[in-house]
Amino acid sequence: MRSHPRHPRHTRIHDGRAHPHPHPRPRRAAALVAGAAALTTTLLATGCAGPAATTAAQDTTFDAVAFRLGPRGDVQLSGPSRTAITPAGSYPVTAGRAHLFTRPAGSLLVVLRHWPDTGTERASRGRAPRMPPLDEAAIETGFLVDTEDWVRAELDGHPLQWLRRATLRIDTTNTAATDLARLTLSGPHGGRPGQPTPPPDDGACAQLDRWTDRSVVLPPVEAGTTVGTALARLRKQCLDVQYASLPGTGRPGTVSRALIPLAGRPDSAVVLPPDGGADGPGDTVLVDPARPATLVVAR
Repeated sequence: MRSHPRHPRHTRIHDGRAHPHPHPRPRRAAALVAGAAALTTTLLATGCAGPAATTAAQDTTFDAVAFRLGPRGDVQLSGPSRTAITPAGSYPVTAGRAHLFTRPAGSLLVVLRHWPDTGTERASRGRAPRMPPLDEAAIETGFLVDTEDWVRAELDGHPLQWLRRATLRIDTTNTAATDLARLTLSGPHGGRPGQPTPPPDDGACAQLDRWTDRSVVLPPVEAGTTVGTALARLRKQCLDVQYASLPGTGRPGTVSRALIPLAGRPDSAVVLPPDGGADGPGDTVLVDPARPATLVVAR
C-alpha cells in the first residue's frame, strides 16, 4: 500500500462552493433557502400535500413513484404511489457537504442535489452548459417515502439497488442544462428480477465522526463495473455514496467512474479509474466524509 500525503493532480468536480465549515453563513443560507422555497411550494401543489400524505398509511402496498429533475431542480413527481411522498425541505450545502436530514424509522429518504432554481437566465447568456454557478452553493431537496418494505431504485431506467429504511442520494449538478434525470422507486412485486438483500453492515461506520477528515484506502473501480460491486467497495471504506448519470460515458447501466472527495479541497476529487492523477487503487488518501463519494452511472 502506498501513501501519498500530497496530490499533485486531481480532477475538479463542481459539488458546491469552497468553504470548509459544514454550515453556510446565516445571510447566505437565508437567501438560498428562499430561492428553493418555490420548489417545495410547487411540490406541495402537485400531489405532495400534507393531508394526502397522511392517507398513505392506509395503503400498505407501495407500487411505484418517479422523480424527474434537472440541474436546476424543478422536481416533478408521478406514479400511483406519489401520495406516499412527503417533502422534507430544501437546504444549501456549502462546500458540497451533505445536509443532515432527519429520517424517521421505517421511512426511506430520497435526497436530490441540484443548483438553486434561481439564475436560470444566467445559463442563457452564453454560459457553457456544464459550467457551475460560481457564486452559489448547491441545494439538497429531500423527500420521505412512506414505505417500510423493500423498493428497487432505478436511475434513468437502470437498476441501482434494493433498499429500505435508508437514504438514497442523486446528484444532477454536473449535468448539462437540458439534461433530465429520472429516479424510479418500485415495490418488489410483479415478478421483476432481483431479490431484496440486506443493506451493507454499517455497524463499524456508525462509530465514525462524519465531520472529521480521515484516511481511506482507494478501492478498485473500473469502467463497466456493476453498480452493486462499486457500491459495496465504497461502503466497505465507510464512504457515503450518491449517484449521478451522464450520457455517452460507457455501457448503459454500469459505473463509468467514481469520484472520491478530498479533504480540504471542496472542488477536487480522486477519479477511479485513474485519469492520469497520482492516486489509484490501493493508495491512501485523506477524505472529507461529510462530502459523499459519487458513482457516475452511464445513461
